Amino acid sequence: MTEEEARQWLQARFDVSRGTWERLESYVAILLREMEQQNLIAESTRAHIWARHIVDSAQLLPLAAKAGQGRWVDLGSGAGLPAIVVAILHERPIQLVESRRKRIDFLNDVIAELGLSHAQVFGSRVETVPASAAAIISARAYAPLPRLLESAHHLADEKTIWVLPKGRNAQNELEAATRSWQGAFHVERSVTDADSAIIVAEAVRSVRRKARG
Repeated sequence: MTEEEARQWLQARFDVSRGTWERLESYVAILLREMEQQNLIAESTRAHIWARHIVDSAQLLPLAAKAGQGRWVDLGSGAGLPAIVVAILHERPIQLVESRRKRIDFLNDVIAELGLSHAQVFGSRVETVPASAAAIISARAYAPLPRLLESAHHLADEKTIWVLPKGRNAQNELEAATRSWQGAFHVERSVTDADSAIIVAEAVRSVRRKARG
């Protein structure tokens, strides 16, 4: 997907308003500016930022479209991908979980600069987030699927939709996870890279906990 194709995809899929475009463009500019201070995105993706990062994040929204009311929780938010893009495109409350101090400060600055009042940062490890039942959980480059589910299962219930970009290792990670976890899992192809995939899951539960019960 080229940069022009990425912009066309966004407009076609979300009918992006002028104000939303301005926020997206501001976020891209902030990311590129901050790259002088810390390594937020791979240098090799700088010239393809709209396809590799903005659309790659935005494509999660349609996959979670049937989620009920409630909060979107993004694990290991880092540079704000996908969370900031989601917050720009949608008004659902979203919590960004990030443990690194420089990234926490960066995310808070971005939220303030873009006026994303429905987004908030939880500055600690995922395991310390108070238990809840998120409507949606996302994670991009956070952890292998088995460890991801183990660290975040207290944030979900049977209605939670998990949308988890996993690149080219999606099927291998899914096979490893299903030894300990059950649920309705399926793999969606990425719109930005035919070789990459996104794991989408519902009704996720631990096989070990069920056995002990």
